[in-house]
Amino acid sequence: MPEIVFDSCVVSNFALSGALPVLEKMYRGDAIITEFISAEILRGIQAGHTALAGIPEAVRAGWMKETGLRSSKEKALFSALSISLGLGEASSIAVAKCRGFRLASDDRVARAEAGRLAVLLTGTVGILVKAVRSGVCNTGTAEVHLNKMIAAGFFSPVQSIQNIV
Repeated sequence: MPEIVFDSCVVSNFALSGALPVLEKMYRGDAIITEFISAEILRGIQAGHTALAGIPEAVRAGWMKETGLRSSKEKALFSALSISLGLGEASSIAVAKCRGFRLASDDRVARAEAGRLAVLLTGTVGILVKAVRSGVCNTGTAEVHLNKMIAAGFFSPVQSIQNIV
């Protein structure tokens, strides 16, 4: 399975809803966050969102990887993108584009930039739908996760996974 780079919104949605095991089952060894995303997650934990602690635990456990910007091409793209995007989104797009990975983002502006760069995209809802279709979880479980994400502040484009699957 190709590697996937998560921005903070998507990975946070799964952490805050108790659904990190869904990501682990689907993307074990292929899930990536950038160092900038790690810093954003740390700030969230320090602000009292303790459920986010599962993300650095996933990195320590090895099923999720953390990466920095490696090449001069990644760094140049990051610099250009960081003019209009946050550092987490800019770094995630740069890594996805330069390494040929998929990007998991719900941010409208970040998705537009990634689309312009022909980066393959998914988001929270797409991952939940894929989890149901691939048998990682059933529709009811996906609905519970989506409802918990919405309760935690996710502005979901849909109110039900069942309407999509």
